[in-house]
Amino acid sequence: MKKQTRKSREDVRDLPLKVKAEMALKEAVAEALAEHKRRGNPIAVWRNGKAVWIPPEEIVVPVV
Repeated sequence: MKKQTRKSREDVRDLPLKVKAEMALKEAVAEALAEHKRRGNPIAVWRNGKAVWIPPEEIVVPVV
């Protein structure tokens, strides 16, 4: 079951397309991070010019 977001469907409908796209992207990233953490899979990120692996126990899932 999907959780309620901060804005209702009617509020989101009136937003500009670029704002809706950014909201959707942030939600998708949060879901992907949560799934990796839940399954115990690391994620790869870019830090200081290098690709590094973040272990699942260190993954921070943002609240959207």
